[in-house]
Amino acid sequence: MTLNKYLREANLVGGEWISADSGEAIDVTNPATGELVGTVPNCGADETNRAIDAASAALAGFASMPLLERVGLLWNLHDALLDNQQSLAELLTIEQGKPLAESKGEIAIGAAYIRWFAEEIRRAKGEIVPAPTNGRRFLVTRHPVGVVGMITPWNFPSSMLARKLGPALAAGCTVVAKPATSTPYSGLAWGVLCKEAGIPKGVVNILTGSARKIGGAIMASPDVRKVTFTGSTEVGKELIRQSADTVKKVSMELGGNAPFLVFEDADLDAAVEGAMISKFRNAGQTCVCANRIYVHANVQEEFLAKLVEKTRKLKVGDGLDAGTEQGPMIDLESMKKVEAMIADATEKGAQIVLGGNRHPRGHSFFEPTILTHTTQNMRVAKEEIFGPVAPVFTFNSETEAIDMANDTEFGLCAYAYTRDIGRIFRLNEGLQYGMIGINSGLITTVEAPFGGVKESGLGKEGGSQGLDDYLDTKYTAVDF
Repeated sequence: MTLNKYLREANLVGGEWISADSGEAIDVTNPATGELVGTVPNCGADETNRAIDAASAALAGFASMPLLERVGLLWNLHDALLDNQQSLAELLTIEQGKPLAESKGEIAIGAAYIRWFAEEIRRAKGEIVPAPTNGRRFLVTRHPVGVVGMITPWNFPSSMLARKLGPALAAGCTVVAKPATSTPYSGLAWGVLCKEAGIPKGVVNILTGSARKIGGAIMASPDVRKVTFTGSTEVGKELIRQSADTVKKVSMELGGNAPFLVFEDADLDAAVEGAMISKFRNAGQTCVCANRIYVHANVQEEFLAKLVEKTRKLKVGDGLDAGTEQGPMIDLESMKKVEAMIADATEKGAQIVLGGNRHPRGHSFFEPTILTHTTQNMRVAKEEIFGPVAPVFTFNSETEAIDMANDTEFGLCAYAYTRDIGRIFRLNEGLQYGMIGINSGLITTVEAPFGGVKESGLGKEGGSQGLDDYLDTKYTAVDF
């Protein structure tokens, strides 16, 4: 396994690899083994302001680069990702813990996002609006928004940057990015990739360190015109408040609490497969994972038996080990939160039918867990679990299922299994979610807009809509 090429223990500012001004560094550990992977700079406001200056200086040249030249750089970046997929995936697994097969898939979809936006920017057209009088023309044109601040999470440390870098670079924006402290190397690897692809100095800058100091400098700078954030709703709300002082454009991909509805006419085998993919992928640490599984009373017993059988067979282990299907949770604090939620549920009457404990492997491994007799007043119904715990609820009617599904401030993703075509359209109307999967537990794709409603966020990533937040619209009236 060769990782030296992409494991960078330095930050990228203005095309140069730097340390923190203070000389301080942050340890990065492997959640599967507890071993030290390496260190990264503990940067703060001063380094961030220099990165913003570098991005600002690079903006005019990059924004005015001929479109096909910029598209060519994105194609280079796409190819670099796929040419080095194995090494990048191994690095991702070592710092994050997910199975290697999932990491390879993450690198692949990251490359697909870069390719998509390289293609989509060529269709980002303006328009000529008919004027009410002769001798006038109204032009509507689109332009890069400017310097973009990016703050990304630890659960998908590579593809979350791809979703943001792709449209930003395609539009001609420059970037100051802060990857999560738990998984910084997959973010810093993008700096190496961008250099390999020939992207000019200062266009992409990547910093690790204090979220408060780096994020604070990004939010305070009038030169940063847009901020894109993926993470908790609590932090997202604070960033939205901070954005007001400089009236930044923001896009927020925040928390989720996805319902997974299984109706009495569902293909139960397909529903169980979908639940397994949605619930236990990345050890349940995804914003779109099935947080609440609602099953019609007439089929709950059969569905539960199949789900328990499948879940019991999950292979838990180090993500680099062959055949591993569930890796560790990111850290002990995340595991303690899951334990507290299980305790709350059992105190209120829930029953553990599988798992419920720390895994014998130790570290931050947790047993795949299934709860029954769960109710809407439990934390597992109200909060994002972010762990390998599947609470199963019961419903008796379509209306009840929709009401229970919507009983949350979140609105990111929902899933439903049914073969009733009329019901599918009623679910489309009734479910208060930005994304809905019908008879599928895995719906993320570069061609479609990713994003939620309500307190799950603002803006979209992917699809033709994914470019919108990186472009400003200008109107020009021409008399002749």
